[in-house]
Amino acid sequence: MIRNIPSLLLVSTLASTSAFAEDFDLNALIKAAQSEPALSVYDSTGKIKKQAKAFAQKYGIETTGTKIKAGANIKMVLSETKANNVKSDVVIISDVPAASAQLLSTGYTYSYLPEDMKNKIPAQFSNPLVVSNSPVVWSYNTALNDSCPVDNIWALTDPKWKGHVTMPDPLNKSMYTDFFNQFAMHHDKVIADAYQAHYGKPLKTDLDSATAAFVVALAKNQPLLTNSDGDVASAVGAPDTKENFIGIMSSAKYRENKNGMKLGICASMKPMVGLLYPKFMMITKGTDSPNAAKLFVHYMLTSEGFHPQAIDGKISTNMDNQIPSVEPSGVAAYLDQLMKYNPATAQNDWENRQDWQDLWALARAGQL
Repeated sequence: MIRNIPSLLLVSTLASTSAFAEDFDLNALIKAAQSEPALSVYDSTGKIKKQAKAFAQKYGIETTGTKIKAGANIKMVLSETKANNVKSDVVIISDVPAASAQLLSTGYTYSYLPEDMKNKIPAQFSNPLVVSNSPVVWSYNTALNDSCPVDNIWALTDPKWKGHVTMPDPLNKSMYTDFFNQFAMHHDKVIADAYQAHYGKPLKTDLDSATAAFVVALAKNQPLLTNSDGDVASAVGAPDTKENFIGIMSSAKYRENKNGMKLGICASMKPMVGLLYPKFMMITKGTDSPNAAKLFVHYMLTSEGFHPQAIDGKISTNMDNQIPSVEPSGVAAYLDQLMKYNPATAQNDWENRQDWQDLWALARAGQL
């Protein structure tokens, strides 16, 4: 079965590491950081601007936060490093396979975990450092339905929902093709069991896996593909829409419910209500502010530093940091029903990304 996700917050007890905290001198790090040049940090969420500003005010270190997509972030670090002109200091990237292959393995960035955080960050998120896990959830329109009209992902491949499933384009947002690979590697039996639960008979396929069969069936059903999670949210939950769509999107988009959106989580969806994808937080090897970069990493692992993203439902890997009660989607109630990404097999996801993209494209074009 799918792993129980509270392990993100309550993993098996780690050995006591109080000695680590004793070895860590935050005041010395602050002093060293304050003598360095201004800091530049990059993330795919606009909240990084608020976080950088708060960090600057707290420590008196000039800091700029910039929103940038993962692919552009990686290209920026690569070009700066090759030009021997590194301007970025801390990069937070959600494309874990690409970051692993192109930045960490090449030594263009490195992972840093403050000593006093080693007893707070679960081992599977510590090296490389994962700063957060972000939920994407199957969603429906609460004005058009009393509850989610779909309870199994295979239903989304049925004729009834042709053209009425919406999601970011997997060819542009590789998180989805990476998860296809994750499903096939770690959860394929769960996908096959969901087929039998929906259709009342075992899955028979000439494809390599139950996951591949699902991907082909979903692509053939012509989902409405978008450029962003915001477009998915609009298709599903716009207050004036008359068409029923089921979509998968970031739980952060539920903040628009206060502005009239009608988004609800498909709590009954099997075998998963949604997904959790990680973000690496790395320091660039060529930074001229290494201590300020380390201090910012430390700050982002604290409840104070992470809070602006926590209210969007993003889950800090620091076990002491909880999802705020004001988070608008209510995703905290469904953590045990979200499929978790396994960073340990990110390299395999990278190696197979193109194959899954090709499978999706061929199926959508009716060539399979």
